[in-house]
Amino acid sequence: MLLDTLLQFFNLVLHIDKFLGEFIHQYGTWVYAVLFLIVFCETGLVVLPFLPGDSLLFIGGAFCATGEMSLPLLIGLLLVAAVLGNTVNYMIGRAIGPKVFNTHIPGLDRFLDRAALQKTHNFYEKHGGKTIVLARFIPVVRTFAPFVAGASDMDVRRFQFFNIAGALFWVLLLVLLGYFFGNIPFIRQYLNVIVLVGIGAAIVPVVLGALWKMMRKDPAANVARKPGGR
Repeated sequence: MLLDTLLQFFNLVLHIDKFLGEFIHQYGTWVYAVLFLIVFCETGLVVLPFLPGDSLLFIGGAFCATGEMSLPLLIGLLLVAAVLGNTVNYMIGRAIGPKVFNTHIPGLDRFLDRAALQKTHNFYEKHGGKTIVLARFIPVVRTFAPFVAGASDMDVRRFQFFNIAGALFWVLLLVLLGYFFGNIPFIRQYLNVIVLVGIGAAIVPVVLGALWKMMRKDPAANVARKPGGR
């Protein structure tokens, strides 16, 4: 059952243009509500980081170029969805993050690293702005970044400034790229490959960076680097 669901999801991501085209032809303007909800849920609900936000923005722009959707309306709705989603995610993190780390439930303390929360807070105080903006372009990371910002108690006004700036950059760039280039025959023909390459280009550096940090923290690796270590 889970395998079938995953296969259906990947099929949706790889053929998002066909799915969106069929939906527009069947339900018309309801497509705006669907795109709004998908972008809002991907950015606002930490349990839904797998939704295809980037692809939908690009394909939405391409359909605007053909006249099947309104470019100003699409951009306006997606901007609201992106800003509102991040705001909700931030507020959830702000509400439950410190409470979880300050709990004194027996047995739970050993799994919570309060020093890590303080380090995260310090990081977001220094680099939170650019993290919020850049995270918009990295699937999965963009879902967790506002939650972590809230949990680490990043200043709300500073968060909202970069939240809006990141949403503008993300939505305008991807929708307009789709609007101007999405219907070029070559791009249309190899759209599935382009989507996969884009997702990979965004995710692979993050994964490699995480693996590199894990290797550097590996005790065995530390011993090997010491004089006399084998």
